[in-house]
Amino acid sequence: MNFPSPLIRGRLIKRYKRFLADVALDTGDTITATCPNTGSMKGLCDPGVAVWLSETGSAARKYRHTWELTELEGGKKLTLVGINTGHPNKIVSEAIGSSRIPELTGYATLKREVKYGQSSRIDILLDDPKKGLAYVEIKNTHLLRTPGLAEFPDSVTERGVKHLEELANMVQAGHRAVMLYVIQREDAKSWAPAADIDPKYAAALIRALTRGVEAYAYRCSVTTGAIRLEKPVPIQN
Repeated sequence: MNFPSPLIRGRLIKRYKRFLADVALDTGDTITATCPNTGSMKGLCDPGVAVWLSETGSAARKYRHTWELTELEGGKKLTLVGINTGHPNKIVSEAIGSSRIPELTGYATLKREVKYGQSSRIDILLDDPKKGLAYVEIKNTHLLRTPGLAEFPDSVTERGVKHLEELANMVQAGHRAVMLYVIQREDAKSWAPAADIDPKYAAALIRALTRGVEAYAYRCSVTTGAIRLEKPVPIQN
């Protein structure tokens, strides 16, 4: 997924009301940006942290800027972390289209945001005359508290528990169901559920796996120009 225009760098002043952030741009201007992330964003929204924003020319938008990346210092190089939870579906769709997810190749059609289950929408529905249906639920991951270990969720998610139950029901109905965790950072070497943050989600994941749901975690390459699915990392249960 390419960013349509160059991102703009600044320093976070504060994040508030979950969806808003005040940013001091490197140009000297101070603006209010949209924060497209409803989670806690642990470790990614401390005042003073460097952030990268996209800008739109649409007159319909109240806030022209959108927070896209957080820049973390430390170690041998800077780490860019994608915080926009609206991007993983597109990132995965592009990766499937270019056959970069071996587990999801060979399907004839791909549809996004298809209604299924009990008032739910599946992120991606794959269909093929021979393979049948594959329901793919995608979750953005950006929490990393232990070096190399990406975790999800970063806050309690009842919706996430529901999605796991819906996927398990699809397996019971004779279809394939896949939980795909997209890690929008390059410093992750493995993935695990954050059981201390949301024990119900961790337990629901174990139940879903027991019922036949597949789970995969993929790390992304992240730059100020593009975010792309890079390689799988092992899942720790």
